[in-house]
Amino acid sequence: MGRIAGVTAAETRARLLRAAADVFAQRGYDGTRVADIAAAAGVSNGALYAHFGSKAELLVAAIRAHGRQLLAELVAADPDRPIKDLLVTVGRWLPRRGDASCHLIVQALVAARRDQEVARPMRDYLGERADWIADLVRKGQDGGELDPAVSPAAVAHFCLLLSMGSALITPELHTVDDAEWTALLTRIVTVLAVPSLAAQREAL
Repeated sequence: MGRIAGVTAAETRARLLRAAADVFAQRGYDGTRVADIAAAAGVSNGALYAHFGSKAELLVAAIRAHGRQLLAELVAADPDRPIKDLLVTVGRWLPRRGDASCHLIVQALVAARRDQEVARPMRDYLGERADWIADLVRKGQDGGELDPAVSPAAVAHFCLLLSMGSALITPELHTVDDAEWTALLTRIVTVLAVPSLAAQREAL
Protein backbone atom coordinates (compact mmCIF):
# COMPACT_ATOMS: atom_id res chain seq x y z
CA MET A 1 0.00 0.00 0.00
CA GLY A 2 1.83 3.09 -1.21
CA ARG A 3 0.41 6.38 -2.24
CA ILE A 4 -3.06 5.86 -3.69
CA ALA A 5 -3.33 6.68 -7.39
CA GLY A 6 -5.20 9.90 -8.04
CA VAL A 7 -5.03 11.01 -4.40
CA THR A 8 -3.18 14.25 -3.63
CA ALA A 9 -0.69 14.70 -0.80
CA ALA A 10 -3.23 16.85 1.05
CA GLU A 11 -5.89 14.15 0.70
CA THR A 12 -3.44 11.50 1.91
CA ARG A 13 -2.62 13.61 4.95
CA ALA A 14 -6.33 14.07 5.68
CA ARG A 15 -6.90 10.31 5.41
CA LEU A 16 -4.05 9.67 7.83
CA LEU A 17 -5.39 12.19 10.35
CA ARG A 18 -8.87 10.71 10.22
CA ALA A 19 -7.51 7.18 10.59
CA ALA A 20 -5.22 8.26 13.45
CA ALA A 21 -8.09 9.90 15.33
CA ASP A 22 -10.20 6.77 15.03
CA VAL A 23 -7.48 4.24 15.87
CA PHE A 24 -6.00 6.20 18.79
CA ALA A 25 -9.47 6.68 20.28
CA GLN A 26 -10.23 2.97 19.99
CA ARG A 27 -6.90 1.42 21.00
CA GLY A 28 -5.14 4.10 22.99
CA TYR A 29 -1.73 5.57 22.29
CA ASP A 30 0.33 2.67 23.62
CA GLY A 31 -1.89 0.10 21.95
CA THR A 32 -1.60 1.71 18.53
CA ARG A 33 1.20 1.00 16.05
CA VAL A 34 2.08 3.27 13.16
CA ALA A 35 1.32 0.30 10.90
CA ASP A 36 -2.24 0.17 12.29
CA ILE A 37 -2.87 3.78 11.27
CA ALA A 38 -1.27 3.34 7.87
CA ALA A 39 -3.40 0.26 7.23
CA ALA A 40 -6.57 2.06 8.32
CA ALA A 41 -5.74 4.91 5.95
CA GLY A 42 -4.89 2.51 3.12
CA VAL A 43 -1.29 3.68 2.70
CA SER A 44 2.18 2.33 3.45
CA ASN A 45 4.25 3.10 6.53
CA GLY A 46 6.59 5.06 4.27
CA ALA A 47 3.72 7.22 3.05
CA LEU A 48 2.78 7.94 6.65
CA TYR A 49 6.32 8.97 7.58
CA ALA A 50 6.42 11.25 4.54
CA HIS A 51 3.81 13.36 6.35
CA PHE A 52 4.54 12.78 10.05
CA GLY A 53 7.86 12.25 11.79
CA SER A 54 6.58 10.14 14.66
CA LYS A 55 3.54 8.56 16.28
CA ALA A 56 3.49 11.37 18.86
CA GLU A 57 3.46 14.04 16.15
CA LEU A 58 0.60 12.23 14.44
CA LEU A 59 -1.39 12.03 17.68
CA VAL A 60 -1.26 15.78 18.31
CA ALA A 61 -1.90 16.55 14.64
CA ALA A 62 -5.02 14.37 14.84
CA ILE A 63 -6.21 16.33 17.87
CA ARG A 64 -5.67 19.60 16.02
CA ALA A 65 -7.64 18.30 13.05
CA HIS A 66 -10.43 16.39 14.78
CA GLY A 67 -10.49 17.53 18.40
CA ARG A 68 -13.66 19.30 19.43
CA GLN A 69 -13.21 23.12 19.46
CA LEU A 70 -16.71 24.37 20.18
CA LEU A 71 -15.66 27.82 21.39
CA ALA A 72 -13.70 28.54 18.20
CA GLU A 73 -16.61 27.31 16.11
CA LEU A 74 -19.07 29.57 17.95
CA VAL A 75 -16.80 32.59 17.57
CA ALA A 76 -16.35 31.91 13.86
CA ALA A 77 -20.12 31.59 13.39
CA ASP A 78 -20.91 34.82 15.27
CA PRO A 79 -17.85 37.03 15.93
CA ASP A 80 -19.97 39.73 17.62
CA ARG A 81 -21.63 37.42 20.11
CA PRO A 82 -20.96 38.52 23.72
CA ILE A 83 -18.04 36.63 25.21
CA LYS A 84 -19.93 35.96 28.44
CA ASP A 85 -22.63 34.24 26.41
CA LEU A 86 -20.03 32.20 24.52
CA LEU A 87 -18.41 30.99 27.74
CA VAL A 88 -21.72 29.92 29.27
CA THR A 89 -22.78 28.15 26.06
CA VAL A 90 -19.54 26.17 25.88
CA GLY A 91 -19.61 25.46 29.60
CA ARG A 92 -23.12 24.03 29.37
CA TRP A 93 -21.90 21.54 26.76
CA LEU A 94 -18.93 20.28 28.78
CA PRO A 95 -20.76 17.84 31.13
CA ARG A 96 -22.35 16.16 28.11
CA ARG A 97 -19.06 15.35 26.35
CA GLY A 98 -18.75 11.77 25.21
CA ASP A 99 -17.79 11.81 21.53
CA ALA A 100 -14.71 10.34 19.86
CA SER A 101 -12.76 13.58 20.24
CA CYS A 102 -13.17 13.21 24.00
CA HIS A 103 -11.48 9.78 23.92
CA LEU A 104 -8.72 11.17 21.71
CA ILE A 105 -7.75 13.97 24.10
CA VAL A 106 -7.82 11.58 27.07
CA GLN A 107 -5.36 9.28 25.30
CA ALA A 108 -3.08 12.22 24.56
CA LEU A 109 -3.19 13.52 28.15
CA VAL A 110 -2.40 10.08 29.58
CA ALA A 111 0.43 9.49 27.10
CA ALA A 112 1.90 12.94 27.78
CA ARG A 113 2.39 12.08 31.46
CA ARG A 114 4.59 9.10 30.56
CA ASP A 115 6.19 10.03 27.27
CA GLN A 116 8.17 13.22 26.70
CA GLU A 117 7.82 12.74 22.97
CA VAL A 118 4.07 13.27 23.42
CA ALA A 119 4.41 15.85 26.19
CA ARG A 120 6.35 18.31 24.04
CA PRO A 121 3.79 18.70 21.21
CA MET A 122 0.93 18.56 23.73
CA ARG A 123 2.46 21.51 25.62
CA ASP A 124 2.60 23.41 22.34
CA TYR A 125 -1.01 22.50 21.52
CA LEU A 126 -2.37 23.46 24.95
CA GLY A 127 -0.27 26.63 24.92
CA GLU A 128 -1.82 27.65 21.62
CA ARG A 129 -5.33 26.96 22.96
CA ALA A 130 -4.59 28.98 26.11
CA ASP A 131 -3.19 31.89 24.08
CA TRP A 132 -6.28 31.88 21.86
CA ILE A 133 -8.65 32.00 24.84
CA ALA A 134 -6.56 34.69 26.54
CA ASP A 135 -6.72 36.80 23.37
CA LEU A 136 -10.51 36.37 23.37
CA VAL A 137 -10.65 37.59 26.98
CA ARG A 138 -8.48 40.60 26.08
CA LYS A 139 -10.86 41.40 23.25
CA GLY A 140 -13.71 41.41 25.75
CA GLN A 141 -11.72 43.66 28.07
CA ASP A 142 -10.85 46.08 25.27
CA GLY A 143 -14.54 46.19 24.28
CA GLY A 144 -15.63 47.02 27.82
CA GLU A 145 -17.42 43.72 28.37
CA LEU A 146 -14.99 42.03 30.76
CA ASP A 147 -13.26 43.42 33.82
CA PRO A 148 -9.73 44.59 32.87
CA ALA A 149 -8.53 43.57 36.34
CA VAL A 150 -9.07 39.89 35.50
CA SER A 151 -6.01 37.99 34.26
CA PRO A 152 -6.60 36.65 30.72
CA ALA A 153 -3.99 33.95 31.32
CA ALA A 154 -5.76 32.80 34.49
CA VAL A 155 -9.14 32.68 32.75
CA ALA A 156 -7.60 30.69 29.90
CA HIS A 157 -6.05 28.22 32.34
CA PHE A 158 -9.36 27.83 34.17
CA CYS A 159 -11.14 27.12 30.86
CA LEU A 160 -8.52 24.52 29.90
CA LEU A 161 -8.91 22.79 33.27
CA LEU A 162 -12.68 22.60 32.80
CA SER A 163 -12.36 21.35 29.23
CA MET A 164 -9.73 18.71 29.94
CA GLY A 165 -11.53 17.60 33.09
CA SER A 166 -14.77 17.15 31.17
CA ALA A 167 -12.96 14.75 28.85
CA LEU A 168 -12.14 12.56 31.86
CA ILE A 169 -15.39 12.87 33.83
CA THR A 170 -17.89 11.68 31.25
CA PRO A 171 -21.69 11.48 31.67
CA GLU A 172 -21.31 7.75 32.33
CA LEU A 173 -19.24 8.51 35.44
CA HIS A 174 -21.11 11.50 36.83
CA THR A 175 -23.90 13.84 35.76
CA VAL A 176 -25.13 17.22 36.95
CA ASP A 177 -28.51 18.90 36.61
CA ASP A 178 -28.37 21.18 33.57
CA ALA A 179 -30.28 24.05 35.19
CA GLU A 180 -28.08 23.99 38.28
CA TRP A 181 -24.91 23.79 36.20
CA THR A 182 -26.04 26.68 33.99
CA ALA A 183 -26.86 28.79 37.05
CA LEU A 184 -23.39 28.16 38.47
CA LEU A 185 -21.69 29.00 35.17
CA THR A 186 -23.70 32.20 34.86
CA ARG A 187 -22.61 33.29 38.34
CA ILE A 188 -18.97 32.51 37.58
CA VAL A 189 -19.01 34.36 34.26
CA THR A 190 -20.77 37.34 35.86
CA VAL A 191 -17.72 37.76 38.10
CA LEU A 192 -15.65 38.36 34.96
CA ALA A 193 -17.87 41.22 33.81
CA VAL A 194 -17.08 44.87 34.26
CA PRO A 195 -18.38 45.94 37.70
CA SER A 196 -21.52 48.05 37.60
CA LEU A 197 -21.32 51.73 38.55
CA ALA A 198 -23.19 50.97 41.75
CA ALA A 199 -20.70 48.28 42.73
CA GLN A 200 -17.79 50.61 41.93
CA ARG A 201 -19.28 53.33 44.17
CA GLU A 202 -19.71 50.82 47.01
CA ALA A 203 -16.09 49.78 46.64
CA LEU A 204 -15.05 53.41 46.99
